Amino acid sequence: MQPRLISSRDNPLLVRLRKLAQDPGAYRKLGEIWVEGDHLCGACVVRGVPVAQAVLSETAWQQPALRRLAQHAPAVSVVPDALFKGVSGLESPTGCGFLLPWSGPVPVRPGVASVVLDRLQDAGNVGSVLRSAAALGVEQVIALRGTAGLWSPKVLRAGMGAHFALHIVETAEPAQLDTLALPLLGTSSHTEAELHATPLPWPCAWVLGHEGQGVDAALLSRCAQVLRIPQPGGEESLNVAAAAAVCLYESLRQRLAGGAQ
Repeated sequence: MQPRLISSRDNPLLVRLRKLAQDPGAYRKLGEIWVEGDHLCGACVVRGVPVAQAVLSETAWQQPALRRLAQHAPAVSVVPDALFKGVSGLESPTGCGFLLPWSGPVPVRPGVASVVLDRLQDAGNVGSVLRSAAALGVEQVIALRGTAGLWSPKVLRAGMGAHFALHIVETAEPAQLDTLALPLLGTSSHTEAELHATPLPWPCAWVLGHEGQGVDAALLSRCAQVLRIPQPGGEESLNVAAAAAVCLYESLRQRLAGGAQ
């Protein structure tokens, strides 16, 4: 495949990529997602994610491995290294990215083990939660309205490819959780029931709340179980991404031990 050579900063493709790289919500406006780096692009290929276009720097195009990766796209554009840096969100760009079509909002899948994100703001936290979810057997992530954009560049980088293993629902309303028809589980430091000593249902939906405010009180009241993570070290609370990993691992541990209900 012969690549298309782009040399102008004002090329429409590069204008779109700069918007996608700089504005966390641009993918919703443009209907496209910018995925950067050989690891994320490779994850797209492994998962069979549809790719609209590959974009490589001139230096990257000279590297056989990246050139082969780009061949999975139906179209390839090559740009000067300096122009690629202008659309990159990385301190040290690898010079490789994929442009993916974004299908828009999708419905909640009922009966599917899930994580519910209630207004999480930090992109690193959101991406880390997605990684834990994908690794520990959760199939769906539901982001309630007010949560950071799950397909923004920073969340994509923090997710390290987890997005492509999950069914992702964005800007959901709490009422949509009824569609799940699963027990909701929450955490609180003000409850007596301890996570490790409580039989957990499966499938279920773990609810994770805002970094400072926690889970909304009305949503927490809907949880079938509210559990406490023991912290003998005396800290008031765990980072939400760490708490998510602990809770999802305990769900997995109980399933492996035959204890999940």
